[in-house]
Amino acid sequence: MTDPLTLLMLKTVWAGMLAGVLSGAIIGLFFAREDFMGGYQSWRRRLTRLGHISFFGLALVNAVFAFTHHVASLDSWWARIASIGFLTGAATMPLICFLAAWKQPLRHLFPIPVISVSTGIIATLVGWP
Repeated sequence: MTDPLTLLMLKTVWAGMLAGVLSGAIIGLFFAREDFMGGYQSWRRRLTRLGHISFFGLALVNAVFAFTHHVASLDSWWARIASIGFLTGAATMPLICFLAAWKQPLRHLFPIPVISVSTGIIATLVGWP
């Protein structure tokens, strides 16, 4: 039987994949319009694309963590810290990308997902048996 933490991370992976597909479908409805969100190179459009792709990227990071935790049997305390970091990063990175696309000063919130994912990586390495 797979442990609950691994199952939680795998559910997060599939939720992130779904969010990536849905956000891409919504954005894709308008991509052919040259002036959509100020044009292809505009801040708003670039940040929106980054938010969309971050769903997939961080879902893959969570998948690698779930696999690592399952195979390597990470120390449970460090695994919990890592999972919190990865889950926080997966939730906040797309959100902050979309918020920063809406209001540029919100870009100052980017340290939240960066620190969260960095914490997850460090806790995974420290918790390795």
